[in-house]
Amino acid sequence: MKIYTKTGDHGETGLLGGVRVTKDHPAIWVCGELDETNSALGMARSLGLSPDLDTAVQVIQQQLFQLGARVAGWRAGETVQLERAVATQEQLIDSLEQELPPLDAFILPGGSPQGAALHMARTVCRRAERRLVNLRQTSDSHGEFAVELVYLNRLGDLLFVMARVENHRRGQPETRWSGR
Repeated sequence: MKIYTKTGDHGETGLLGGVRVTKDHPAIWVCGELDETNSALGMARSLGLSPDLDTAVQVIQQQLFQLGARVAGWRAGETVQLERAVATQEQLIDSLEQELPPLDAFILPGGSPQGAALHMARTVCRRAERRLVNLRQTSDSHGEFAVELVYLNRLGDLLFVMARVENHRRGQPETRWSGR
């Protein structure tokens, strides 16, 4: 099988099930943003995350791929797995936050290469979240993907905490936003 099919040479691509759409269709935007999020997480992993965070990110990458497949299939599909993933994300956030000093100001993204990469992944995740909101509003999905939206929202929170934890573990101080 060749990597190129030539079926997209005129600006269209296929969703699962054989439906053809333009490459700027809202579902394709979401899939692209999920792919970027996944790639940003792969970059973060390549920098050498703490072992527990690396394991968690690897699971997240699998979940993002499944989420993209659901969006490409144009149906929410089985959501129980994502509902469990959201609960796991919340537990991990709560656990990781115990390592951190309380947040009393806005902080600027950065710090260690690992922390900065997780901040970057967070911002791409937030863009995917916004694209999913757009898909739900501008398509005939009729409000589907509600659990997927919660998943992405919580993932953005988790990646923020993970970035802070990586920086904290590496002795990298956070840069507070001065507000000026």
